[in-house]
Amino acid sequence: MNIENKINWAILVTGWGRNARDLIAEYCDGNLQKSTISLVVYEAAPCGAAELAEANGIETIALVKKDFANAVAYQQQLIAILAERNIDYVFLLNYKYVIREAMLAAFPNRILNIHPSLFPSFLGTKTAIQDALAYGVKITGITTHIIDDKLDEGIILEQQAIRIEKEDTFETLYPTFAEEGKKLILKTVALIEEQYFTT
Repeated sequence: MNIENKINWAILVTGWGRNARDLIAEYCDGNLQKSTISLVVYEAAPCGAAELAEANGIETIALVKKDFANAVAYQQQLIAILAERNIDYVFLLNYKYVIREAMLAAFPNRILNIHPSLFPSFLGTKTAIQDALAYGVKITGITTHIIDDKLDEGIILEQQAIRIEKEDTFETLYPTFAEEGKKLILKTVALIEEQYFTT
């Protein structure tokens, strides 16, 4: 934990980072009382999360996987970056790479992810919303979880159900996912804070 007696977070993002940007905005507005976001690791510009972080004095690092010999070398560098900054928890928000054994060992039960489905449905896919629509389910949702060595599994932290109406499309559903995702991420951070400071 950092010297301010707050949880020290890093956010990992490989896309534009809407969810990550929302969380950074809440932090910059003073709404995370027991947490500090001290690092955003991103891959490609433009990255909305990295831009907002930089504008508010949060360190950002561009780390491009293809610049490394393999996935292991990439994640070893990532582990070193996080360890050097005494990161307590890592939140994967629009992060597309599989976290491997070495990083799981370096941050046991401290790497979080968000997935646009209600576990255990529509796992291991980057198109969970579209898959739910194609399958014809009436209820889908969002899950935050602590990751483990199995893709889209691990300890469930928070979930939010989202109803699918007959006329819904990806375009009509996505704004709901974005808004509910923002709320769920804040609930998840609050849950981690509560657990961290009561254990």
